[in-house]
This record gives sequence, structure tokens and C-alpha cells, in this order.
Amino acid sequence: MRLTRAALTVAATALTSAVLLTTPAFAVESTASSPTTVATASTTDDPGVDEMSDDDVRVAIARIIADPDTGRAVYAAAQAALDGTIEDQRYFLETGRWIAQAEDDRVAIARILASADPKTDKAVIREANEALDANTPEALRAFLETGYRLAVAEDDRVRIARILADPTISDALRAAAEQAIEGTPEEMRYFLEVGQYEVDG
Repeated sequence: MRLTRAALTVAATALTSAVLLTTPAFAVESTASSPTTVATASTTDDPGVDEMSDDDVRVAIARIIADPDTGRAVYAAAQAALDGTIEDQRYFLETGRWIAQAEDDRVAIARILASADPKTDKAVIREANEALDANTPEALRAFLETGYRLAVAEDDRVRIARILADPTISDALRAAAEQAIEGTPEEMRYFLEVGQYEVDG
């Protein structure tokens, strides 16, 4: 029996056990710092799309549609698939979803570039452009999942080094900057956004 879209949405949100999908290697779980969300990668125990029932396929797509973090291209492709045949729906889960995800990732990277400061965000601009130039789903996702975080850290390290190069800073600020520059990307970012002002405040 073919489920209605409303019933699918209810089933998707009420589903207690996640419908697991087979995903390509580049579709890994999004981190908190990523500007866009991508589906969680499957494990070796996950069933393939071919092994899913027709209703499970539709519920899986409805869950994607219901996810508020789903990007525009993926959302549109999911809607089109749900309006199509079961073959369209299976194709979406196996292939079309990742093509659409790459489109969403390109948009996310373009937004990062648009907001970057050429004077201070040199690593971010360099790495973002390299990902866009490569223009593969893997390169785009790798930048958003790990490359962006590392590029921000590289730029932040330069910012902190400039603070340390100032001979007029206080001993307390120098100590805090030295500690931050040896820390994690998150610790460096916290120092630049909050910590340096707490020290001198």
C-alpha cells in the first residue's frame, strides 16, 4: 500500500529505530562547525537500499525531508523523488542524494568565501578555493568536515602570533596567548573571541 506524504512524515519522525542507508565513502557525519549537514555514513551492518522495502525507502526519504538541516538541493531532490516512482526513490537514496549534497556543499563553501576577509582569512580562502577547483564530492565534503576547521586554526594561529609580536602587551595577555597558540583550534578561537578580552579586561 502506497503511503501518503503526510503519513510518511509522521512515520519518519516517530520511527524509533533509524532506517540505515548505504552511503558513499565521502558522506560522513557532519561536525558542529560544518556550514551544512550531510547524512551519517553507514556501518558495515547497514542494509543496502536494494534490501529495503518500498515503504522503508519512502520513509527514509521522508526523514530527509523532515530534517531541518537538510540543504536546499537535497530537499528538492528528495521531494522530486518522493513524487516519482519507486525506481526514482531508490536512485535518489543510492546516487541522486549525493549529487545534490555536492551542490549544497558548493553553496556552503561559496558562502564561506563570501564572508572571508582577504587580509586575515588567507588559509580559509586558499583551502576553500582548492576544494571548489577540485569540484569533486569528496573534496567538497572533506573541506567542510575537516579542512575548514584546520584552515581557520591556521589563520587563528597567525592572528595570535601577531598579538605575541606586540612588545607592548601585558604579561598576562602574553601568557594567555602563548597557551592558546599551543592549544586546539577551538582553544585558539576562544582566546581570540573571548579570552584575550577577559585577560585585559
